[in-house]
Amino acid sequence: MLAAVASLLVLCGLLILGVPMIVGLITAVALDLWLTGAWASTLPQMMVSGMSRFVLLALPLFVLAGGVMNAGGISARLFEFARALVGPLRGGLAHVNVVTSMFFGGMIGSSTADLAGTGSIVIPAMKKHGYPADFSAALSASSAGIGPMIPPSSPMILYSAVTGTSLGALFLAGLIPGILLGASQMAIVAWLARRYGWQPYAGFSWREILRAGWRAALSFGLPVIIVGGLVIGVFTPTEASAFAAGYAIFLACAVYRVLRLRDLYRVFVNAVQLTGELLLIVSLSFALGWGLANAHVPEILARGIDALVIVDSQFLRVLSLVLLAIIAGMILDPLIPVLLPIILPTLLVYQIDLIHFGVLMVIAVVIGQVTPPMAIALVITGRIAEVDQLRVFRANLPFLWGMLAFLLIIMALPELATWLPSIVRE
Repeated sequence: MLAAVASLLVLCGLLILGVPMIVGLITAVALDLWLTGAWASTLPQMMVSGMSRFVLLALPLFVLAGGVMNAGGISARLFEFARALVGPLRGGLAHVNVVTSMFFGGMIGSSTADLAGTGSIVIPAMKKHGYPADFSAALSASSAGIGPMIPPSSPMILYSAVTGTSLGALFLAGLIPGILLGASQMAIVAWLARRYGWQPYAGFSWREILRAGWRAALSFGLPVIIVGGLVIGVFTPTEASAFAAGYAIFLACAVYRVLRLRDLYRVFVNAVQLTGELLLIVSLSFALGWGLANAHVPEILARGIDALVIVDSQFLRVLSLVLLAIIAGMILDPLIPVLLPIILPTLLVYQIDLIHFGVLMVIAVVIGQVTPPMAIALVITGRIAEVDQLRVFRANLPFLWGMLAFLLIIMALPELATWLPSIVRE
């Protein structure tokens, strides 16, 4: 038990000091092996076991598809369509920010990729039209969190790999909560717009909606392929990732003719680099989880939750685990492959629905990305908006409270996440 505590403290300490996640995990795993006297051969065995999950094949392909769509000029087309749809509302450009992230999230599935694709367009536009820089950065950081909810979702791929839960079911489970999360952020924007007197961005025009929709129509083929194919049962999530990558390359290179071979090469290199980092983190996390399981950390965690939860309530148990995930998410990025191997035995002991908890975990990831000390989303948008991170965090408080309230609603009404997968199964 001493080795497990020491490993976790070292990992958290290194991450707080700004040491890369991979270095922190290697150090924690090596320390655990040294303190416990475990065989060194155990490390490569557990790493290979962690990376050999079939569902992880979808990760590099969805990363590649997202990279191609990001570099293929899709952001501007989606921005124009969102502007035509919701620009006439009060505070229209802020609504455009949220809707663009919803569109983009259905193609990329990563909040940081969403920020790279839309933040550089939306944040300067909002500043130019008189919105405070800190608010522009805060809204962009929070709206980017919609991306991991709507399929394809990189966090859900990692969750599926760790827990063995159906990736198709997880993708479908995140669809309705993702749309509702976007709607809740638009409601907060509407309240702030009325309070501060923000004006519409553009007049309403059916002609403009049709024109912008026509320009962006082929871009929406990617989420239609993914969700439609899963619902109909045409292909598995892994097959969908391959089809999505091929479709994105065809669209960006042959139809829009934006990407040249040199640009496509850079996209492939970036996808390989990002995938390699994620897979190494996943493999090291499995090794660390094995060490913690041998130290009976999951059993101790379960007893601790039973001690805290006075009444026999499944809701309170789930709440305890989600709070643990939120606290860990303030430090860990990525959160899921590091934390899930530790708490998975506890989830199985309490017979918690893994599909429902998967959606809750993704929301916890989103909350962690906008909460200090790490707050990676606030850091990225703060740099784009050229504003201090603390100011961005203060401006983000209405959206943070909104996400916490939304999390409680999804916890209390699990059918919002489990209804669509159950319908497709039938």
